[in-house]
Amino acid sequence: MRGEPAAAEASVTLQQPEVRKLRLKATEHLGVPKGEKFIHPTKLDLLRLVVAIYLLSAEKREAELLEENWRYSRQTARKGPGPTHLGRQARASSPRPGQLAAQAQWAGLAMPTVSLKRDLLFRALGRTYTDEEFDELCFEFGLELDEITSEKEIISKEQGNEKAQGASDVVLYKIDVPANRYDLLCLEGLVRGLQVFKERIKAPMYKRVMPNGEIQKLIITEETAKIRPYAVAAVLRNIKFTKDRYDSFIELQEKLHQNICRKRALVAIGTHDLDALSGPFTYTAKKPSDIKFKPLNKTKEYTACELMNIYKTDNHLKHYLHIIENKPLYPVIYDSNGVVLSMPPVINGNHSKITVNTRNIFIECTGTDFTKAKIVLDIIVTTFSEYCENQFTVEAAEVVFPNGKLHTFPELAYRKEMVRADLINKKVGIRETPENLAKLLTRMCLKSEVIGDGNQIEIEIPPTRADIIHACDIIEDAAIAYGYNNIQMTLPKTYTIANQFPLNKLTELLRHDMAAAGFTEALTFALCSQEDIADKLGLHISATKAVLISNPKTAEFQVARTTLLPGLLKTIAANRKMPLPLKLFEISDIVIQDSSRDVGARNYRHLCAVYYNKNPGFEIIHGLLDRIMQLLDVPPGEKKGGYVIRASEGPAFFPGRCAEIFARGQSIGKLGVLHPDVITKFELTMPCSCVEINIEPFL
Repeated sequence: MRGEPAAAEASVTLQQPEVRKLRLKATEHLGVPKGEKFIHPTKLDLLRLVVAIYLLSAEKREAELLEENWRYSRQTARKGPGPTHLGRQARASSPRPGQLAAQAQWAGLAMPTVSLKRDLLFRALGRTYTDEEFDELCFEFGLELDEITSEKEIISKEQGNEKAQGASDVVLYKIDVPANRYDLLCLEGLVRGLQVFKERIKAPMYKRVMPNGEIQKLIITEETAKIRPYAVAAVLRNIKFTKDRYDSFIELQEKLHQNICRKRALVAIGTHDLDALSGPFTYTAKKPSDIKFKPLNKTKEYTACELMNIYKTDNHLKHYLHIIENKPLYPVIYDSNGVVLSMPPVINGNHSKITVNTRNIFIECTGTDFTKAKIVLDIIVTTFSEYCENQFTVEAAEVVFPNGKLHTFPELAYRKEMVRADLINKKVGIRETPENLAKLLTRMCLKSEVIGDGNQIEIEIPPTRADIIHACDIIEDAAIAYGYNNIQMTLPKTYTIANQFPLNKLTELLRHDMAAAGFTEALTFALCSQEDIADKLGLHISATKAVLISNPKTAEFQVARTTLLPGLLKTIAANRKMPLPLKLFEISDIVIQDSSRDVGARNYRHLCAVYYNKNPGFEIIHGLLDRIMQLLDVPPGEKKGGYVIRASEGPAFFPGRCAEIFARGQSIGKLGVLHPDVITKFELTMPCSCVEINIEPFL
């Protein structure tokens, strides 16, 4: 039901069972509040965590260090990075674990969390578990029991004990679900998956059936083409809801909206009481002033313009307004009597609102991604067709596209894939017979059987498993069913000796010598604004050959940097109050468009150094360049692959105070005194000189 608020939850967790047990041991020692997590997303941090936990019982000092690390991670996750002696710019490019976790959640990479009532879950599973037993069951199935809590406990944590009075004490299980397992985002799907996994039931066969009377039609007009051109539909006939089933139905829609639907930008779901409507239905687009209806949970009619103003203050719906707000036409769905079903992706009409007593549901999904719309429809109808009078059957609906083509939905398409048993054994590292492998896959709702020469396994992919797109996905499910902890550890059959990349080795050597020369290293963002690399340096953006980000999240991250200079100048600006002189350097990659590359761009490793003081200090930068060339064994002069500097001009440099650097017969960079306009645009007040060179020719 579009418009019903529900909180979207996400978390970043450690998946390995061994680490989970170690983490629990550590949290018990530290007295960590229930539900808190260590935030260590990198492999190196993970290794440090494991080592530290093993030392818990032996050395108090190591335990104290681990505790300090945990406290710091929590502080960083809540507050973000703070300034250091190198400033905000330098700090931000070397994020702490807490930062990485926050960035992962912001980027939508975190696993969705499903909150389920424990008693209701156990009733659906047909037996009870201890918390430890259910935790192990989740891990066997590739999930994680993230937290055991209650509504009262959640409110108490967030708003205090006074606000929590009267809240429910019902125990809630918060379960982390893989982001691509859309079929597990509610109680019904999760229970069905676990029951099949434990071989208590067989995976159901979903069927699309034609109605006894006239089929419901959804007609799409050509006006929707530039807004949300796609729509699919289906009917759940003679469904029986209870309060818990109804809540789960609404919750699944919200989970899908936050996950595969990308906050309704790609797909928006609308569910309606079919008995209150009259088909056929029309999906069209009109001017906002021409759309007027009574929205969900409102008693008065509003125009679309009025609704957009009203919902700007709605904590839930305001996040979806931008999708259509600036469009000349708004999408809208009518029935044959002109009653508004919904104005996707914002709100449904109140006339067709579903309740616990609704028996027949018309489901429509509109969006900009046709494939995802079909997946979303399949997930909803397969999950809740269990409660229909004829279980696991879905009534078909026809959708007429503007070109006149007619499609019947839901597709509920089953497909077959073939995978060799020896390939599964090889990739997972086990030795199982094809029959056993087929049985393992069947436990993951992938009905399988051995065919042909006895080495081929035929797998039937149901419409609920949109995550299976390649043989490797099937192999992964086989590994989960077998149990990762049951895979025998073996030494690799190959023996190799790792070696550092020459470019990285040269970079490390230069970093140490730059520091020895009195310069402080800064690490800045690889992304920046167009203004930083163009306008502030006196260039037009087209002259920079910059790689533009197609959907930047912020104006500060519009392009990949083409020079290291802006990042260092911004770092100096963040540290203006530090004692002079400020001498910074950075050795990192820049990105330039290159049509000869398959990705259309190329990285170059640059070295940039900046001197900021009351006087320009050109002689210091020049001396630094001579020292760099001495370290690189490049003699002065044009002979024998030497280097020279020649007078040059550049929009970023003061006239007559710029030189181009040539080494081994090619231009490698520039050095000089920055133009006062450049210094002013970066909010600096004193002269500044710099050098920036490409170090790749010296490999």
